[in-house]
Amino acid sequence: MLIFDADDTLWENNVIFERVIDEFLGWMARPGLDRDGVRAVLDEIEAANALTHGYGSKVFLHSLGECLARLRGRAATAEESARISGWAAAFAGDRVELIPGVAKTLAQLAGRHELLLLTKGEREEQERKVLASGLTQHFKGVHIVAEKDVAAYEELVRAYALVPDATWMIGNSPKSDILPARSAGLNAVFIPNDNTWVLEHGELDPADDKVLRLAAFDELLRHF
Repeated sequence: MLIFDADDTLWENNVIFERVIDEFLGWMARPGLDRDGVRAVLDEIEAANALTHGYGSKVFLHSLGECLARLRGRAATAEESARISGWAAAFAGDRVELIPGVAKTLAQLAGRHELLLLTKGEREEQERKVLASGLTQHFKGVHIVAEKDVAAYEELVRAYALVPDATWMIGNSPKSDILPARSAGLNAVFIPNDNTWVLEHGELDPADDKVLRLAAFDELLRHF
């Protein structure tokens, strides 16, 4: 069984957030507080909000508003709130940008393995992206969870009666894809994405021979 992450593994996602953040940093930076300083405050706020509100563009825009209020020492004006709300358009639409090699590789893998999709975030938003990807026919099941922790992987093992040693989690996030999957006894494939969200970073054990590291998605065909 091969379990796939979605955002930034099958299609580009965080790069859209980073484009908005780049605009926000330029807007917020001022003498005495550079872009890195603004980003540090935003990262702190996003980390806290992820724990209490989850993930997705709505939580992200809320975090931008909270960051503005903290940096300026007051609530956002109507004009400022409208500017932040305007960035919602960046996350709308019914298209996603598949990462090179994904469509062809999944089609071949589905012919010889069972595939599952496991993604986290706001359900409606994730469902829209999954549908827009045009990839659902390859998966035996699609699972959207609030958090990809050890319990989420253990639940998949129970639901599908998986054999952990014959199951692989494939993703770009050490924090959500690799480390919890390994803690649940699964194997893992780490495919880095240069645009991975900073809060999804994590240290992998270089001596862990149950983690396969690949440079590109289509390299999966050499191993599975």
